[in-house]
Parts: sequence; C-alpha cells; structure tokens
Amino acid sequence: MNSPDQNSLESRLRTVEDKLAIYELIASHPPSADTGHSNYTLSVYTQDGIFDRGPALDGAKGARDIAAFIERPEHGQAIAGGLAHFAGLPLIDLRGDRAVVTSYLQIVHLDHDGQPKALPNHGMSMGYRIHRAVVNRWELERHDGRWKIAKRTLLPVDGSQAHRELLRRSLDELYF
Repeated sequence: MNSPDQNSLESRLRTVEDKLAIYELIASHPPSADTGHSNYTLSVYTQDGIFDRGPALDGAKGARDIAAFIERPEHGQAIAGGLAHFAGLPLIDLRGDRAVVTSYLQIVHLDHDGQPKALPNHGMSMGYRIHRAVVNRWELERHDGRWKIAKRTLLPVDGSQAHRELLRRSLDELYF
C-alpha cells in the first residue's frame, strides 16, 4: 500500500528523475565499452565496486580494476574488429538510495568471414554475428546525488538455471 508521501507530486517526480538517470547510466555502458573509455567506467563504479562475470570469465573488484578491463589490449583488438554492445531496456527496482536493475546485453561483432551483401540504400556489409547474450544484474547506490554501480553480475544466456534464477529473482523482488 502506498503512503500519501509516495503519491505526492514531489515523490513521483523524484521516481521519474531517478529512473531517467538510471536509464542513462545503463545506456552509457555500450558506448563506453565500445570506445574503451576507461575514465568513464572508473567514474560510474563505487570505489569498492564488483564486476562479476560468472564462473567462466574473470571479474574484478574496485573501480580501478574494473576500468582496466577495457584498457586490455585484447579489448582494443575487439573494438578494432567491430565490437558492438547492444543493451535491452532495463527493468528498474528503486529502493530509496539503492536500486536493482535487470537487463539483457548482446555482444555483436563484424563477421569478417561473412559473404558481402548489398542492402539497398545502405551499401555493402559482411554482416554481423551475435557473439554472446547475457543477463545483467546491476546493483546501484546513490552517492552525492549520483547513481553508481556497486555490483554488476552478468551471466550468459546459456540455458542454465543460474541465468534464469537471476531473472526470476528480479521479478520476484519487484512484484512479489
């Protein structure tokens, strides 16, 4: 049941502003990853932030180590090869000065082995390949009026119970 304060214009406006700021934060991940903008990454994680890529890939702790991920030479090679991150519309669960965001992400790259094809009015392309689809759980905190990432967990959409539990947990926490 909503309290009268939660229904006030000021409270509703705060919710809208928070969600817009969170949408912008999540939407900025692909351009920052696809350009290797480590200073941006450093600025959006808490100092003790966690980047958990599941059991099959390495992760990082601390904003500096997380930002260093996109400074790796291998990441630069992926960018030069046509790397593109595509994020799905996030589901936002606001909890005062904390929020949990659930989203999908596709990692796409230029298919260098593809056959060139023409698309009217768009030129030639060898096409693109979806390398991976993942689910994300972004745990955010408000610091000095700005939303920051305290923990990001991403798991591959691989048919396992783990990624389905991450998705189900977000729905359960928000709606039940």
